[in-house]
Amino acid sequence: MQKSLDRKLAAIHADPSGARDFIIADAKDADMAFGVGAPGRSPEMHAGEVRFRTLAEYREQIRQIVRQGHVDIMLMSASTNDLLTIEEGLFDTSHVTPAARANDTSDIFVVRGGRYAEKPSRPFRTAAIDHIQCGHVDCQPRERARGANLGLYSITFNNRLDEDLAALEEYRRFRVEAEQKGFRHFLEVFDPNAPAGLAAADLPRFVNDSIARALAGVAQAGRPLFLKVVYHGPKAIAELVAYDPHLVVGILGGSAGTTYDAFKLIAEAQKYGARVALFGRKINQAECQLAFVEFLRLIVDGRVSPEEAVRAYHAVLEQLRIKPHRSLADDMQLQTGVMSYSGRASVAVPDAISAQLPATVETREKSCGCGGLRHSSAKADGTCACENHVAHAEAAGEPDFARMTQAEKLAYNQRERDRIFG
Repeated sequence: MQKSLDRKLAAIHADPSGARDFIIADAKDADMAFGVGAPGRSPEMHAGEVRFRTLAEYREQIRQIVRQGHVDIMLMSASTNDLLTIEEGLFDTSHVTPAARANDTSDIFVVRGGRYAEKPSRPFRTAAIDHIQCGHVDCQPRERARGANLGLYSITFNNRLDEDLAALEEYRRFRVEAEQKGFRHFLEVFDPNAPAGLAAADLPRFVNDSIARALAGVAQAGRPLFLKVVYHGPKAIAELVAYDPHLVVGILGGSAGTTYDAFKLIAEAQKYGARVALFGRKINQAECQLAFVEFLRLIVDGRVSPEEAVRAYHAVLEQLRIKPHRSLADDMQLQTGVMSYSGRASVAVPDAISAQLPATVETREKSCGCGGLRHSSAKADGTCACENHVAHAEAAGEPDFARMTQAEKLAYNQRERDRIFG
């Protein structure tokens, strides 16, 4: 099956200024950064508790999003890639391209109680290219197509000569090995995590110049397919896009924020020349991930505006009986000012929005992709009716979990599972 990533990249390079193709990636590689908390909080979480989804639930979400087909890339850890790509063959008949995080620099060691991310980033690689491509060391040439043939390589410049030189040297070693093994990559450039002598106003220019300088000595065979960078606003992204039309620029999502943060970000990045968006926490913390991803695709395809999409997304949540994290009014606020020249932290959205509700998410294996424990069933019109566990419990009058013993909580949860699943 032809991968949509390859088709879209070809179209972009054929007409850098005119192509409307846009690449969406779901970044489900957070287990290489956040540990146990990577899959996100479970709907089973109760007052005062922190309860996470399991790794198995995280991977099931990946399966559902790949089968839905609205993303072009699914980024995973090497261990998840080994299971889903190599063992299960999830991508064999899909247009979605599997990818794996190829390195894990110290600034993404975000573990509970840890302070690693406070120190200047240091290069490190857990994953081996052979493991990503075939599942074991010393792949034979014919085996390299079994797994993913695309990796994310991350680098962080801190304006510290020794650390930045070490990072560049490790990236050079990776590129040489990747070229020898026919392994493609895209380059993630984080903002400095512990900068030295760098004013905030100089940050976008420092990052842009560092990227251009780092890639100037790299021949075509070793260059990244595209970039993944922080969106610093229209001027910064437009400057990088204009510098080299064939250096395809993508933006990373960052923290979850509001739904409007995510929808406005992807629209503004596309408006100023970005051709790729890689969203991790923004997708993973959505109330219903399949619906959220579908609206991202509708926005970049020009079918709805970000404002219309937020309202329609809330309508879908209501239809699916899923309690939103925020009210519609709160979810229509921007929590960042980088999406507008004015720099205002919030945006007033007109009341008159005349968008029809787009087709709702299809039922996929009796799940809406809403996460956690839920009851799902197909309605007469083919849409999926998810009943979020927490929303149901609140409507029914939830016990005071802060006063319950652990045994009482376990007993309550067991009764709820019996009630839901029979």
